[in-house]
Amino acid sequence: PCYNEEKTLPLALKDLPKKIAGIDSLEILVINDGSTDKTFDVARSAKVDHILNLPGHLGLAEAFKRGLERSVELGADIIINTDGDNQYNGKFIPELVKPIIDGKAEIVIGCRDMSAIKHFSLMKKLLQKVGSHFVRKFSDTDIPDTTSGFRAYSRDAALKMNIFSTYTYTLETIIQAGRKKIPMTYVNVTTNEKLRESRLIKSIPAYITRSIATILRIYLMYEPLKSFVTIGLAPIVCSFLLVGRFFYYYFTSVKGSSGHVQSLIIAAMVFVAGLMIIVIGLLGDIISANRKLNEEILYRYRKDSVEKSRLGK
Repeated sequence: PCYNEEKTLPLALKDLPKKIAGIDSLEILVINDGSTDKTFDVARSAKVDHILNLPGHLGLAEAFKRGLERSVELGADIIINTDGDNQYNGKFIPELVKPIIDGKAEIVIGCRDMSAIKHFSLMKKLLQKVGSHFVRKFSDTDIPDTTSGFRAYSRDAALKMNIFSTYTYTLETIIQAGRKKIPMTYVNVTTNEKLRESRLIKSIPAYITRSIATILRIYLMYEPLKSFVTIGLAPIVCSFLLVGRFFYYYFTSVKGSSGHVQSLIIAAMVFVAGLMIIVIGLLGDIISANRKLNEEILYRYRKDSVEKSRLGK
């Protein structure tokens, strides 16, 4: 995926391996995400195998999504994603694809050693670690660097991906893959020298807000009942405490004093609120089950279309 990468794209292309053990042919696809510079001309001059021009600047997540789709359409068995800014070291690509070739995984993430990246600020390193921790919890995986865009997908894994985010695909795809039980692993990689500032992280508060929203949205899609039951139990427990408060004062207060009826009223309101939250969770679980069926149908349709295309039908 590229957006205004005319200066860095030649370096990124040069850094890619020409041969990979276990791979018959290697093709390069450049996704030009509405660049306003000479990115397209650079890609064409470099004689890459394929160029996908998007209709305007659609963002990283959409560029990645369309890149996956186009790669599958072109008949790719394994899809490797790297950045057009030459952040990731191409010499690790053979290591990325090896677990897929060996049948040990369907998704492989190239994980960076955050502490060793000098141009990352202390705040960015901290955010990456905290964010990766929560993504590991929500996805039930052990990926150390969940924000890395350096990754490999088998064709089957790519067919199962459904990207909804308009911001970044990195967190969403790991949570989604974890919840779908797609075999996933990681390899340790190093990065190249920094050539430009990140366009994704324009400000720390904005990045935190959008990342949290992405994580919660995807997790709620896959675990609505568990999430809403957990939330709904809090007010229900509070309502029982309020009822206990009422009986405590009812039996211990002096005759003629206030009966603390307000505790019962508030308890009833809080209990109903908690119950409604749990009901929302039940409805969400039904919708989630239906969505999983739809995703399975979509996956089978995509797979069937790809197989027919490969057979020339």
